[in-house]
Amino acid sequence: MAKLPVPVEKLTAQFGPTLNYSPVGGWQNRSEPEKLVKTHCCFCGQQCGIQLKVRGNRVIGFEPWEEFPFNRGKLCPKGVKRYLQDNHPDRLLAPMKRVEGTGFVPVSWDEALDTTVRELQRVQAQFGRDAVAMLSGVSLTNEKSYLVGKFARVALQTKELDYNGRLCMVSAGTGNKKAFGIDRAANSWADILEAKVILCAGTNVAECSPITTDYIWRARDRGAKLIMIDPRVTPMARTCDLHLPVRPGADSALLVGMLRVMIEQNLVDLAFIDKYTSGWEETRDSALAMPLEEASRISGVRVEDIVKAATMWGEAPTSFLLHARGIEHHTKGVDNVLACINLVLATGRLGRPGCGYATITGQGNGQGGREHGHKCDQLPGNRDIENPQHREYIAHVWGIPEEELPRKGHSAQEIMNLIHEGQIKALVSICFNPLVSLPDSNFTREALSRLEHYTAIDFFLNETAHHADIVLAGSLHEEEEGTSTSAEGRVIRIRKAVDPPGDARTDTSILLEMARRLGRGKYFDHFTDSEAIFNELRVASKGGTADYYGITYERIENEMGVFWPCPEIGHPGTPRLFETLKFHTPDGKAHFHPTPYRPSAEEPDEEYPVILTTGRVVSQYLSGTQTRRIGGLVDMCPEPYVEIHPTLAQRYGIRDGAMMRVESRRGAVVLKAKVVTTIRPDTIFIPYHWPGDLAANNLTNRALDPLSKIPEFKKSVVRIAPVEPAS
Repeated sequence: MAKLPVPVEKLTAQFGPTLNYSPVGGWQNRSEPEKLVKTHCCFCGQQCGIQLKVRGNRVIGFEPWEEFPFNRGKLCPKGVKRYLQDNHPDRLLAPMKRVEGTGFVPVSWDEALDTTVRELQRVQAQFGRDAVAMLSGVSLTNEKSYLVGKFARVALQTKELDYNGRLCMVSAGTGNKKAFGIDRAANSWADILEAKVILCAGTNVAECSPITTDYIWRARDRGAKLIMIDPRVTPMARTCDLHLPVRPGADSALLVGMLRVMIEQNLVDLAFIDKYTSGWEETRDSALAMPLEEASRISGVRVEDIVKAATMWGEAPTSFLLHARGIEHHTKGVDNVLACINLVLATGRLGRPGCGYATITGQGNGQGGREHGHKCDQLPGNRDIENPQHREYIAHVWGIPEEELPRKGHSAQEIMNLIHEGQIKALVSICFNPLVSLPDSNFTREALSRLEHYTAIDFFLNETAHHADIVLAGSLHEEEEGTSTSAEGRVIRIRKAVDPPGDARTDTSILLEMARRLGRGKYFDHFTDSEAIFNELRVASKGGTADYYGITYERIENEMGVFWPCPEIGHPGTPRLFETLKFHTPDGKAHFHPTPYRPSAEEPDEEYPVILTTGRVVSQYLSGTQTRRIGGLVDMCPEPYVEIHPTLAQRYGIRDGAMMRVESRRGAVVLKAKVVTTIRPDTIFIPYHWPGDLAANNLTNRALDPLSKIPEFKKSVVRIAPVEPAS
């Protein structure tokens, strides 16, 4: 049974010699690589091209891949240093089991897999199939995402499957499908260059998506104007044409105010609206019902700036709107996304050069990962798991009766809630670190302690895996062949550069072996390699909105990637959606949706008067499992901090560089204050990449958007105080 986490010092004592897989040391020991492997960065959704230098089954460096069209050799700090994780001494080299009172000890693969399968079968026999859950990650390739979905539903036969994209893209995906009937960026990034106005809402582009910065700067070199919506003056906002310092949780009020101004100034394209959309009248009336002064009061943005933004956007001949987690991590994240889409639809600027809309995908394969398998309400091809026709098609592809295909399960946070309640008794996770990633860390920690069995598959022992009974040593990005799908919707090749070290195995082989031991091997035995999995994915996606059928490994190699949808082999792919102004909805039209403002789950009060928002820094990625092990990235930002405005700091007697306490209804942290003028005076900011006592998610709220089930990471209420140094 999963109990308390194993102390780190015990792990170090136990595995110091075992995990001694040291990197090549010093320039004097370096020589030319044996090969260069063209692949892609393992981190954010931009999926920049990179060439890995390999010698002796080790990645020893990188070279720019200047021919790859998205980044042309450019990389951010994480991309430059990503190769350093490969030979890290923390790398898991063998499966392990927990021994109470001792810690983790190495075991054979037979013992680890037999124990896992035996415990999963015991739990399901006693409590039912859905008493076992699986949590997955979207740093996995398309092939592994597809395999996880099939494994959970066919081998484990459970409905309780979800993924860490639930903490990232689901509000955007839900909004996109409601408005357009399809969940993908409407344009490749090339269209940014032709836009005359670019609006970025809730996205710290320079730190979270650095190569996208290059596209925006090149557009500005051509005369484009830039509007930034964010409670912080992020690096891009420091030189933008207009910064709108929105109060966290009030994005929809601001966006509705902008739409009202556009209506009143006749800056909407009524001919486009009438011919190609539905829902305009209700959306228009809802916008006109919000007085501009009320939009200003709620959002914290001056009336004159709302008018200026709406005028700039409405008058532009071409425009591009980009948004990310800042507007999506809310209990009204879907509404915020739809409010952005309403601005795009109101101008009719879609489907032509320089006119676009896109969500900036956060995680490595956040786009492809949400299309093909490991989302609780989804089947491959972005099909609906409750749609009878969709279920029948996928059941046929998988060779099972439709009635054996599980129904819709619960989202990641809901799964953790069910574990806490005792309804889910066993867990399998792969490349997911919920103890750092999910809100309300104390709740997550207690839930993990209540599991009867937990098996984690990963390449490092992340903080959540400290609670596991069995840890299976899996594979890094560059240790398997596969594909990924970038933020643009471009399907690209992930190429194997090295084999897993020691006795570690590929994630794919681990899942296939588990399926065999569960007695379900006949549904998986034809997967002889990653390309075989991709070819079944192609068939499974055929006819879905995310149609990959016409994409092959050969085409991806020859064409530097292929944009989906691509329904036939001879199809060129689709870099720009909606060129025919035909949408993927039942009526073929794009749909407006009213988005009246509603409060967040928590609002400031006398007890907790300050707003907390969270986000990334340029040198770290997600829960930090990988980037916190790369010295050069750690040096850039060794620990989290609290950004606080001088006015707020003075009110509470908090000095720059001094320690301060931040406390919510769920927990508290003590961190160093960073007094800056680049944040709203009613808001503080903490980056979220660190675990334990430093975790921002000790503070955040488990409240969910009712449609996307995304937690409200971007707005919690807290109280703050200085911490006096010990005498």
